[in-house]
Amino acid sequence: MAIPLVLVVLPLGLLFLLSGLIVNTIQAILFVTIRPFSKKHALVISNHRSDIDWLIGWILAQRSGCLGSALAMMKKSSKFLPVIGWSMWFAEYLFLERSWAKDEKTLKWGLQRLKDFPRPFWLALFVEGTRFTPAKLLAAQEYAASQGLPAPRNVLIPRTKGFVSAVSIMRDFVPAIYDTTVIVPKDSPQPTMLRILKGQPSVIHVRMKRHAMSEMPKSDEDVSKWCKDIFVAKDALLDKHLATGTFDEEIRPIGRPVKSLLVTLFWACLLLFGAIQFFKWTQLLSTWRGVAFTAAGMALVTGVMHVFIMFTQAERSSSARAARNRVKKE
Repeated sequence: MAIPLVLVVLPLGLLFLLSGLIVNTIQAILFVTIRPFSKKHALVISNHRSDIDWLIGWILAQRSGCLGSALAMMKKSSKFLPVIGWSMWFAEYLFLERSWAKDEKTLKWGLQRLKDFPRPFWLALFVEGTRFTPAKLLAAQEYAASQGLPAPRNVLIPRTKGFVSAVSIMRDFVPAIYDTTVIVPKDSPQPTMLRILKGQPSVIHVRMKRHAMSEMPKSDEDVSKWCKDIFVAKDALLDKHLATGTFDEEIRPIGRPVKSLLVTLFWACLLLFGAIQFFKWTQLLSTWRGVAFTAAGMALVTGVMHVFIMFTQAERSSSARAARNRVKKE
């Protein structure tokens, strides 16, 4: 049964913001002492299918034991998001402006410093450059037709410059590339942050294939072609899944670890106890000014959560025309 949004935004928003600010404080301290931690270097490439692909990646990394040092290449505006964007910045994500002229130097510098990263990491790269939408697919198909390329059906045309740079720089210290394919089955609704907050579930299928970095082509041109071929194959794989509902491989449910639930409940109880003690100590609710201050704080939390939800929605990402222009530049 769906939960009314108003009943979850405030408590979850308070839990998210207060927990996040505590984590941000710890991250700020650790940032100048010890840096993130994890479990096996890898470059992860994936199609960008849903509004919460970043969350899917975090879940996969958490189940693999390397969430603490999971990294990604993100658009620059992401780092300004309260709490979650700050967490990404402290975790040393790479933030790009989607303009190769501006990003080339930033990307190469960021990749080179990963040589000294103190723990194994996953670095995620969405080589399509933007989230999949019907309008952007149409733009990609028009571009493919004009260039004599295979017309995509379920993916966008990959922008390979960043991937080529990543392979060139990371070849010597990253042993593997994980080719990840994400799809939502036809009979399942698209996952969004809004659906999650409403308590409405979605099913997501993910296929991961390991490629040894030592087997990658040597020249930049061949690496670029390898990436494009991977996405042509990925397109066909998604066609097959849409027709049959499976990747024709054994499905391995990743489960829901009890530990995560216990940690969430512990934090919720701890913050609730802290909030009660805070109101008792300050007697904030005993005056009209205090009540107004509390109401303003709750309104701020609601506003921040609204901004966060809107930021994740594909409809608010770059337009099809902008996507078409970027593909042409590529």
